[in-house]
Amino acid sequence: MQVETALVDSSFLPIVLNFQDVLEKISDDEFESFCRHNPDVEIELTKEGELVIMPPTGGETGIRNFSLIFEFGKWLEKDKSGVAFDSSTVFVLPNGAKRSPDLSWTTNERWNALNADEKKKFPPLCPDFVVELRSPSDSLKNLQNKLVEYIENGAALGWLIDPLEKKVHVYRPNAEIEILENPKQVSGEPLLKKFVLNVRKLW
Repeated sequence: MQVETALVDSSFLPIVLNFQDVLEKISDDEFESFCRHNPDVEIELTKEGELVIMPPTGGETGIRNFSLIFEFGKWLEKDKSGVAFDSSTVFVLPNGAKRSPDLSWTTNERWNALNADEKKKFPPLCPDFVVELRSPSDSLKNLQNKLVEYIENGAALGWLIDPLEKKVHVYRPNAEIEILENPKQVSGEPLLKKFVLNVRKLW
């Protein structure tokens, strides 16, 4: 297997393994078993067959992740129109990629359409709403590509929150990418009714 590392200025670097030669021989269940036997690392699989081992977060990123989930959780407790997932959840996208957004949400209708076995395993769906929160180890280009992939696979709204440049990239189907420069807040309307995130808490 060929090993590559992302070219970013950080001591925490993702590891990318060329997994393509064995991809066709591994079922979704076997991949899930592989992940569960390696619980101390976060693993993604691209549609091209690259196995991505994500680095652990540093302290500042951990604080931002917690704040993001906490703020969304307060909205979710009142709204109750869907279910949310943390960054440990792996989704099997329609294109075959296995992805773990930093935060994701899907409607109750789509979640309840899955059977009990699908809910227990890596859910075979692309969430309606996805968030990627950039850390010092993340390549901006790689995150942008992931957001495009989410939208192409069925997401209705995607946010790429970049504390490093103080920007929020907003992705929607059939729409130009909107880049907000140092916004005070960002709205999830119309998908996420009345959800407004105070982005400056994440800077």
